[in-house]
Amino acid sequence: MQYLLMIYAAESAGPKAGTAEHDKMMQRYTELGQELDAKGLMKGGNALDSVATATTVRVRNGKAQTLDGPFAETKEQLGGFFLLDCKDLDEAIQYAGKIPSAQFGSIEIRPVVSCAS
Repeated sequence: MQYLLMIYAAESAGPKAGTAEHDKMMQRYTELGQELDAKGLMKGGNALDSVATATTVRVRNGKAQTLDGPFAETKEQLGGFFLLDCKDLDEAIQYAGKIPSAQFGSIEIRPVVSCAS
């Protein structure tokens, strides 16, 4: 079953880019990606650009509206994701706990609904 592991954290949380701590965290991300690839679990994933680059689209009364920024003001923003093919939720939870940003943010796990035709 596929699970989407969404990585949430305040953009100001965690190690700052350019520091040794940030480099270590990014190395842990690389190692986790390699582990997931080696086990055949990784189906996709990536980091997202800053929330300042977001655009939100809403359709109201048949008219599309675009807004700069995210839909909701929150303390934590979606910063990236992993799409994994795990045997069950317990395995997805195991890998969510290995995501470095879980140390200062949160990981939301959601099953992917199959839309096979």
